[in-house]
Amino acid sequence: MTELTTGIVFDVREFTIHDGPGIRTTVFMKGCPLACTWCHNPEGLDHAPQVMRSPMGDRTVGRRYEAAELGELLSRQASILESNEGGVTFSGGEPLAQARFVAEVIDLLPGVHIVVDTSGFGGKDAFMALARRADLVHFDLKVMDPVAHRRWTGQDNAPILRNLALLAELGRPFVARVPLVPGVTDTNENLTAIAAVVASQPTLVRVDLLPYNRAAGGKYPACGMTFLPGFDEDRPPNVDVRPFRRAGIEVRVA
Repeated sequence: MTELTTGIVFDVREFTIHDGPGIRTTVFMKGCPLACTWCHNPEGLDHAPQVMRSPMGDRTVGRRYEAAELGELLSRQASILESNEGGVTFSGGEPLAQARFVAEVIDLLPGVHIVVDTSGFGGKDAFMALARRADLVHFDLKVMDPVAHRRWTGQDNAPILRNLALLAELGRPFVARVPLVPGVTDTNENLTAIAAVVASQPTLVRVDLLPYNRAAGGKYPACGMTFLPGFDEDRPPNVDVRPFRRAGIEVRVA
């Protein structure tokens, strides 16, 4: 076996209930290739460890783990998670950005229910490696129009849509998760486009609509960053389930 790799994690959160079925431990990988203007985890954008400064003092965010070390930590929680019909979720940041490390950790967790929470932006090999190892994929879908997607996230959405289509080939169940950003992702046109795309996916479990988190901008000053959302945060999001129900898709508001 080749030498295990190392990865950068910015949080390991225990007893989470919104990151997959049951009670879970969520591992937040550091580093993301997208630059969504509404990102509520700015400390997860940069791959390198960084200092967050606040009136409560400074703290370094981002710790390097060896795969064996993180695998051992998560294995100690396995029986508790299993007894609560849960497991481990790899989120971020973006797990695909550290796919080899995440894959090696998952391989050290036999029998543990695994969720990979991803934007879908990454190489085909990286996506296949993690999706194959996941029991369930949480696949974030934001903006269907490619020009608007680049404007709001800094990247093209072609790799995302390519990887979404691979889930059918892998036979991997997935939940499509849509952040409802006012005037950006929550428009009737965009929600209808998302419904049309996921309706053709045979392994879709459901769609989760995630209302915009107004606390998103609070962490930016601590990270030495400026929060520039580019949209009206005061406008209530358009929580419209009709495009999905018309397409026969199970949908819920998280």
